[in-house]
Amino acid sequence: MPNSDQPEHISSSYEGELRRLRDMIARMGGLAERQVAESTEALVRHDTDLAGEVIQRDAAIDALEREIEAYCIRLLALRAPVAGDLRLIVAAMKVAHDLERIGDYARNAAKRTLVVAQQPQVGSLNGFQRMARLVLENLKNAIDALVEDDAERAEEVWGADEPVDDIYNGIFREMLTHMMEDPRNITAATHLLFIAKNLERIGDHATNIAETVHFAVSGDTLPEDRPKSDTASYAVVRPPG
Repeated sequence: MPNSDQPEHISSSYEGELRRLRDMIARMGGLAERQVAESTEALVRHDTDLAGEVIQRDAAIDALEREIEAYCIRLLALRAPVAGDLRLIVAAMKVAHDLERIGDYARNAAKRTLVVAQQPQVGSLNGFQRMARLVLENLKNAIDALVEDDAERAEEVWGADEPVDDIYNGIFREMLTHMMEDPRNITAATHLLFIAKNLERIGDHATNIAETVHFAVSGDTLPEDRPKSDTASYAVVRPPG
């Protein structure tokens, strides 16, 4: 739904510049989605070549963040935007930063996959696949909400992170159990724990993007505390037997 307070633009070139900004965010979002999807695929398949590609592609996301930031600063300086346009431009800079962090987490997961691929498999990787699917769905919807000025979709994403936390908590307990059962599992399980945490943090950044988009479109701030169930830090895991 479009901004209700969007000012009438004085030139078609300005409208084109704002469209270009949305396109740049959409392109960066697409790159981030690909990084998350392929880092998870590399983990599940123990594909070190694909993991290496994910690591190398991170530079493209970093470069696009810098490009978006410079473009936003130019718009702020030359167009003196107000109301919805101003919120959009500021939001674009914040979203680009979140997407850059998502790229970093995907790269980190790929680096750890290089180690995991050399270790005996520990447990099932189904939880990682389910977690990645949920995170990617939230990320895509958050970016689409920005491109389409859809505050309702952004709010839906903002409140949809709890299932991601639930899966992370399950992986956390499973990996600790494997480490206690056999010390030989410690290396692989530790790296898998970090990969799971990377996915959980990517989910957090997707909801951050949704919160930013909601404000950019509607001008309204969402509640400070969103639904969360990340209790893994306080989990009690009892030794087998």
